[in-house]
Amino acid sequence: MNSELIIDVSSKDISIALLEDKRLVELSTEQRDVKFSVGDIHLGKVKKIMPGLNAAFVDVGYEKDAFLHYLDLGPQFSSLKKFISLQSGSRKGPSLQKFRNESDIDKNGSIGSVMKNGMEIVVQIAKEPISTKGPRLTSELSIAGRYMVLMPFSNRISVSQKINSVEEKSRLKKLVQSIKPNNFGVIIRTVAEGIKVADLDKELKTLVKRWEETVEALTKAKSPQCIYEEVGRTSAILRDILNPEFSNIYINDKAVYNEVRDFVSLISSGQEKIVKLYKGDAPIFDQFSVTKQIKSSFGKTVSFKNGAYLIIEHTEALHVIDVNSGNRSRSGQNQETNALEVNLAAADEIARQLRLRDMGGIIVVDFIDMHGSEHKQKVFERIKTAMAQDRTKHQILPLSKFGLLQITRQRVRPEMHKETDETCPSCFGKGEIRPSILFVDQLEGKIDYLVNTLKVKEFQLEIHPYVYAYITKGFFSVLRNWRKKYTSKIKVKPIESFAFLQYKFYDKNMEDIDLKEEMD
Repeated sequence: MNSELIIDVSSKDISIALLEDKRLVELSTEQRDVKFSVGDIHLGKVKKIMPGLNAAFVDVGYEKDAFLHYLDLGPQFSSLKKFISLQSGSRKGPSLQKFRNESDIDKNGSIGSVMKNGMEIVVQIAKEPISTKGPRLTSELSIAGRYMVLMPFSNRISVSQKINSVEEKSRLKKLVQSIKPNNFGVIIRTVAEGIKVADLDKELKTLVKRWEETVEALTKAKSPQCIYEEVGRTSAILRDILNPEFSNIYINDKAVYNEVRDFVSLISSGQEKIVKLYKGDAPIFDQFSVTKQIKSSFGKTVSFKNGAYLIIEHTEALHVIDVNSGNRSRSGQNQETNALEVNLAAADEIARQLRLRDMGGIIVVDFIDMHGSEHKQKVFERIKTAMAQDRTKHQILPLSKFGLLQITRQRVRPEMHKETDETCPSCFGKGEIRPSILFVDQLEGKIDYLVNTLKVKEFQLEIHPYVYAYITKGFFSVLRNWRKKYTSKIKVKPIESFAFLQYKFYDKNMEDIDLKEEMD
């Protein structure tokens, strides 16, 4: 499988598209000013104890108080609480290696027995704010690396269940045991399989250093305050999925390119050559056909094979996916065979859609009815295989007698949602035809104002490809006439992601010119 990462950097956000054999399978957008990401560690303050929920609401600086359940405190919560108290004030407390752990808390205990209102507490973001809910927290702290996850206040070593070799599991466990400092537990990740002890030791020292920097920040922090930031979404994706199958990582921003190249060099020396700076004129997502796939893959209806399609509905409680055969038909085959073929193809597309939209919670799939139990088993096995590439924790139940399949998928971030509708170019979404107003004439009016009123002589106009084709058609094109009439350097660029009548003007420094505000 050939994997590529396409990274589109803008002033407000970073969009990351993962392609497998040129097919879009994951898409995420991260705001550049995001303050609450999974993995961040905060010093918070308990605002309210909720005995009925056996939980507490904690102020970590978000507009909504974050939620911390008793079961998410972790067994070593008493040790963490004591360690925090020793680090406060001007006197520096002991290092974790020399710290004596307290007894584990009772797993059936109550929240009121271990914390009180106004208490300062160190917590980690387990789920980002979703909908009207604040972040979900945990006090079982962890710092993730490429090969392992460091767990302070623990001495346990565990190995990923995806490593099948008993000998390899034993080797990794012994190696980590020999290099691990006291009072640090380690979870060995799947990608550590076959890795030498020198590489494991290097990463372990890096993770311990991050913990020490977090403790240093804790001594100076005032709640609520972030004391450890997880690496950015781009670096986190690379850390988790980078493998020899990656052929290219394209980035359209020099600063992010240097950051990613350094990170790849750090986690996989010699592989940094696959990181490439994109310098093309066309938007990077248009160049690699990501925009086309976004438009065809998001929305309520998703076509996938020979006329078959999915209907995807979202509710507050769950997601529902309905499989339809559409106009697909094959002579010489019975209904049961056709239903099986459509369902098998649908299983592949459903697995892709779950990753692409990052759908979480409960997902119910209504497959086309099949009578044979062996056919239902085939569909069940197919979707399990298709979702094996999904890094998010999930569980799949066999098809019920009604043909329903249930999936639970961990939700740690808001679901990816893309608007794919476009405004009608004739009525502007109002249902009224207005043939007297031509869009190209409107554009020329904007250009006239730009040149003659604002005195801008060099600018770039970005428009939909259909409009671009119209104004550049022929030798004596509309664009040629504009340049001659206004004696200006006008550059026009087609943007596939734009709606039909959407446009943007940029000056020669590629700064956005807001004509609506100027003309008002």
